[in-house]
Amino acid sequence: MNFRTLDLNLLRVFDVVMAERNLTRAAERLSITQPAVSNALRRLKESVGEDLLTRSAFGVKPTPRAEALWPEVRAALGQLRAVLDPGEFHPQNDAVSFRLAMADATASMFMPPLIAQIEQTQALVDLRLTPLTTRDPRLLLERSEVDLAIGYFPQAVGTLIAQGTSGSPLRHERLLESDYVCVMRKDHPLAGAELTLDAYCAAHHVLVSFSGRAHGQADQALAALNRQRRVVLTVNQYFTAGRVVAHSDLITVLPAFFIPATGFLEKVVTRPLPFAMAGLHIEMLWHMRHDRASAHEWLRAGMLAAARTAVDATRDILHAPLGKVV
Repeated sequence: MNFRTLDLNLLRVFDVVMAERNLTRAAERLSITQPAVSNALRRLKESVGEDLLTRSAFGVKPTPRAEALWPEVRAALGQLRAVLDPGEFHPQNDAVSFRLAMADATASMFMPPLIAQIEQTQALVDLRLTPLTTRDPRLLLERSEVDLAIGYFPQAVGTLIAQGTSGSPLRHERLLESDYVCVMRKDHPLAGAELTLDAYCAAHHVLVSFSGRAHGQADQALAALNRQRRVVLTVNQYFTAGRVVAHSDLITVLPAFFIPATGFLEKVVTRPLPFAMAGLHIEMLWHMRHDRASAHEWLRAGMLAAARTAVDATRDILHAPLGKVV
């Protein structure tokens, strides 16, 4: 492909055709004729050097090459639109792709209500999720590798609060708060009585740790009391921790809000921690370049609504006010 001679308007036509999979509907959305759409696709084929779409019984079918190109083309068009035409975003007409970084448990709670919003409003919005493997996503956002990072970022958020909006190119907003609780199987020897500090420290533990280090917030809190525990196993997902706890004598500490995400809610019980420990704050972070882009404002509003829906649903499941949106 000779990019220097490529007409970028062809990529816009390609994006709409890929979304509609029908030349007639694509022409209507683009306010051009169907022959003009066909001509644009022909020119794009010549530029790329191969077919991107083939005729099907109900419209057109993308080739593997088209399927590979489309997410990148859509993301690039979305960024250009936000920079060059930061006008009002119309989700039913403006196709856009967003890249989000979040952990699996967070995605399992927030994505269903967010996708329900997209489906109900027939928004032409695609979401691309990438695993969150860091507690500090600032570099990902500054490099435009993701549009939104969602998770627990104590150091990053603390720095942003200290710097203020004038000292950092990043912005943040809290989605929810949740207390931590001790989780064990229903017939665990410790399940029948109040959990004491001695009993907690004597038990064997599984720790959810993204880094793999066998030292977490609970260990820091215990160290302040000159106490320690034995971490037998570290895992990187709440689901894995829930499964291990449900089928062993190991106990764990989880945010109460995320216990349903383990898939083992019916097989475990919770007990208050016998020591003080700060709660979990889930934040969304973004770069200020997207601050006033209406498409990104739409996304952030959707995430807030999804968080409220997820919190309400979790409260109904757990029958307790374990999380709150702020």
